[in-house]
Formats: sequence, structure tokens, C-alpha cells
Amino acid sequence: MLHIPVLPRSSFWLRVAVGAALVGLADLLFFAHAPGTSLGLFAFAVLGGALLGRKDLLQDRRGRGFVLAGVAFALVLADRPGLLAWALFGVSISLGALSSRAGPNETAWGWAQRLALHWFFALFGPVIDLFKVSRLRRGRGGMSALNLLGLLIMPLVGGGVFLALFSAANPLISNALANLSLPSLSPQNVLRILFWCAVFIGALGLLRPRWRKPLLALPERKIGKPSAFLTRTITLSLIVFNAVFALQNGLDIAFLWSGAPLPGDMGLAEYAHRGAYPLIVTALLAGLFVLAALQPGSDTANRPLVRRLVVVWIAQNMILVASSLLRTADYIEAYALTRFRIAAMIWMGLVAVGLMLICWRMLAGKSAHWLINANAAAALIVLAVVSVVDLGAVVAGWNVRHAREVGGRGVALDLGYLHTLGAPALVSLVELETTLDDAVLRDRVAAVRQDILLNVRRRQSEWRGWTWRDQRRLDRIAALQQKGALSAPAPGARHWNGRLIQMPPPTAPAPVAAPPPVPLTSRTEG
Repeated sequence: MLHIPVLPRSSFWLRVAVGAALVGLADLLFFAHAPGTSLGLFAFAVLGGALLGRKDLLQDRRGRGFVLAGVAFALVLADRPGLLAWALFGVSISLGALSSRAGPNETAWGWAQRLALHWFFALFGPVIDLFKVSRLRRGRGGMSALNLLGLLIMPLVGGGVFLALFSAANPLISNALANLSLPSLSPQNVLRILFWCAVFIGALGLLRPRWRKPLLALPERKIGKPSAFLTRTITLSLIVFNAVFALQNGLDIAFLWSGAPLPGDMGLAEYAHRGAYPLIVTALLAGLFVLAALQPGSDTANRPLVRRLVVVWIAQNMILVASSLLRTADYIEAYALTRFRIAAMIWMGLVAVGLMLICWRMLAGKSAHWLINANAAAALIVLAVVSVVDLGAVVAGWNVRHAREVGGRGVALDLGYLHTLGAPALVSLVELETTLDDAVLRDRVAAVRQDILLNVRRRQSEWRGWTWRDQRRLDRIAALQQKGALSAPAPGARHWNGRLIQMPPPTAPAPVAAPPPVPLTSRTEG
């Protein structure tokens, strides 16, 4: 049920004041400005406002843990502002705000529902508070908001009508009214008002959570005695699945892992680069089968033959995931590294962890809540690490070191892609530029580097967009310049990959035709 807590008037208006202060700070730092380390400063301001407006935030042990997690992500935002770190900060501080209302054994499923319902009802928080304050004033014998509005309609409308008439009759009044300048409803002002509303709703949602209980409980399946037919078909399925997986894994071990020559004219690259993602889908389907068909504690799951077959099958799935990782690594070695390919390899690792947890759940008789909690913890740990690590810098460094131009086994360096990475690729480009002997490639690298460097310096010169990480990049570049000076690129327009745009040669102007001669008779007649 929706719960609207009754708060003392001073506490309510204190939280409104905190929300208004955060709105003003957000407007100063972010509206029409790119965020930088200022995002981390705002995160610390949100933490301070939450501690000021919620005296119970640190009374709960879990609340203190979530606040500490919020502090950690605020530090990450101060060094590397990004959407992922901001989302994790928001989750941490929201869980801290809800911790005093959750039971001692709350599960990940319950926390997820609390978060979803909390932010859904936070959208209507100011309206709910308006009616609540109106009801409280009416109960104390005061005037409600609706009655106050009705009281003011006639004086305001009537006063406006008479003022308009006096303005038409008196030039002094009309001139004074003409000199009044009200804010115009320009698109920028409308966006600013919407921005204020979003910040205020978010701040008030942290200070006044409105939901106490999860909406849905995770249903627990009643384990009955399975039929002999079901047990036999599951056992037979596991035998067939193990045989099919053994065929695939045997081929991978024989050719992918050992590097043995493939039959016919098939190359290893074609074999390796073909099935990374389909094999991951296969592993996911295997995990779903174990979840659906083998409930912990059931008679089928307790049979020794079935348990051995499941363990062997999960082990084969782990080999399948490892083969997918190797295929992706070979693809990267032959082509290049991208942030998407790093994300794919991280996803494959999470799939492997999930398979192991599914197997352990069946063997140890763990509950569905345990499995959800374990997978949620693994995913949150990975996301926290990714929010700290600069994947763009990792990608740029790997591609520069393994490019064909510097003696690597990869493809030619894709300067256009490095350009899209922006600031994370800057240090790697400078390191490459100071070591290149090829004048043409060095000029292209210099052009890309110069464009990124100018953008970074322009962003660093504005205090709102300044970041500590970009400052460390600039300091690193200054140190590299002492070893080898950076050269200015040749003048001229450039493509995104640093190549000069070849302008077409100017065309010669067409000859002007001479006017036809005028007849002699026409001249004399004039």
C-alpha cells in the first residue's frame, strides 16, 4: 500500500529547503554546461542533503553501508564522471534511503521492487505532499490549498481587469507596465524549468521515500514427486546434450585450442570468428534448462546419475564459454579491440559465473532467492569495476601497440575509431606520434591528436567541465613532449581519420562568346 508518513512541519519544510538548494546547485553546475568533476561535487552535496534531511539514514547498519558505497561512487564521479557511475551512485543512495523500511533478510528481488516502486511514486511526490499539507491544515482548522485558491480568484481576476482599464486610461500606468519584463517562455527556459522539476523530484524522493513493502513475492514452486516418465526423459536429454556438446568441444580442442590444420580449404580465422555469440546463447539455454527441469530438493535432482550428468554438462558449458572467449580474442588479434568487444567478453565471463552458480544451487539445495542474490552481487561488482576502469584508454592503448604500422599482427590502425574515443585515446596517440618514422602517418596522427587535444583543453578551461583524470592526461602529455616535440599537422581540411581532403582542381572559366556584329543600316538609322 502507498504510505504517506506524517512528519513534523519543521522536518517537512527542511527537506523542501534541501531540495530547493540542490536544484539551485544543479542549475549552477550543469544546465547548459558539460559535467566534469562538478558531478562528483554534486554527488557529495546530495549525500550531505540526505544526511541533513534524513536523521535515520545512519541508524541502520545497511544504511551506513549504502552511504559508504555512495561516497565511493561520488569519488569515482569526481575522477571519471559518467552515466554508469552516476547510476550506481543513485542506486546506492536510494537503497540507503529505503534501508530503514526493509526487513532484515531482504532479497535482491525485494530491493529491485522497492527501487522501482520508490522512483515511480517519487514522480508524484510533490503532488502528494501538496494534498497532504492541505489536509493537515484543514484538520487543524486552517485553510486548505483549494480554499485558498478559491479565496484569491476573485481579487486577482478583478484586480487584473481594473488594472487593465486604468492602464488604457492612464499613460503613466501603461508605461510602467510596459517596462515590466517577465521571463519569456523560450525553449531554453522551458527546458530549464523541466530540469529544475527533475532535480527537485529526485531530491525529494531521496528525502521522503513512500513505499514500505515489495509488491510481489517470488513464488516458490512446490516440489512434488515427479513421474517416472519425467525422470527418464530428463536423464535421456542430459545424455544426448552431453554427447552433442562433447562433439562441439572436441572439435574446438582439436582445432581452435591446439591450432591443428583444418580439413579442406577452411582457414582457422573462418572457424574461429564464426560462432562466439551463438555459443554463448547455447550456454544460456543450457542454464535455463537446468533451472526449469532440476529444482533443488526434487527427486530427479537428487538422483546420483542425474547429478553427475548435470555436473559434466555444466563443465562442458564452461569449456564452451572458454572457447567463445578464445574466439573473441582471436578476432581481436586479427582485427582490433573495441569497447563493445570488451563488454562481450565481460558478458561471457558473467555467463560462466551464472552457470557455476546454477550448478552449485542444485548440488547444495539453495533457494531461488540465493541464486538471484548471488548473480546480482556478481553483476554489481562487475559494473562497479567497469565504472572505474577507463575502457576507452584500454582500447586505444591495445590498438596502438598491436597496429600493423608499429610491427604488430593486427590490422592497419583505425584513426577514425580512435578519434571517436576522444580524450581516452589522447595519451596513446601522443605516444604513437613521438615514435613514428612514417611522415604521412605521423601527420595523420598529429591531426587527430590535435583535434582531441584542443577539445580537452577547451573543456578543462571551463571549471564546470574540469576533471582530474583529464588533467592527469595533460600532465602525461607534457611529460611525453619533453622526450619528443609534437609537430603541427599540415594545414588543410581533414577527414575524421586524419587524411587530408583532396580538393578538386579549379576549373578554367568558360570563354565568353563575342556579340554578333551590328548591321550597318542599323547604325545609320540610329
